[in-house]
Amino acid sequence: MAHIQLETFITAPIELCFDLARDIDVHLAAAAGRGQKAIAGTTTGLIGLGETVTWEGRYLLLRRRMTSRIVEFDFPHMFADEMQRGAFRHWRHTHNFMQAGGVTRMHDDVDFASPFGPIGYMTDVLFMRNYMRKLLLGHNAFLKYLAENPSQLDGLSNTPSDTKGKT
Repeated sequence: MAHIQLETFITAPIELCFDLARDIDVHLAAAAGRGQKAIAGTTTGLIGLGETVTWEGRYLLLRRRMTSRIVEFDFPHMFADEMQRGAFRHWRHTHNFMQAGGVTRMHDDVDFASPFGPIGYMTDVLFMRNYMRKLLLGHNAFLKYLAENPSQLDGLSNTPSDTKGKT
């Protein structure tokens, strides 16, 4: 199993950061270059406990689908999503948020495993961990930009108005 941990420090309220991290429209905007779509379940706005989303997009030159469910939820401190169906053998992404002195620390903890036993393990170690880390870093940079520049939220078509403009 591969493991990725990332920390992103955002000068914005914890509630805004939490909501942006679970906003389907923000996720889609961050992944625009991969042609990602939300095709089933919660396909726009904020996703919550027990809800699912099925993503479809181009990864590694192939069109892939993955359905995730929010399995833990503690607003505005933590939520976790787990793959229900998809290309991985296992996927769990825990999002933790802490605020101190006007700065929110967003901590991502991702565990995943590719299928095919030892071949999948070697793929994870040699390639997938770095590939997924790069995708997550890009997503987090986009989320940080939006949180620190809330006027940019108006450009996202279905972002809930209660998160727009909060500072």
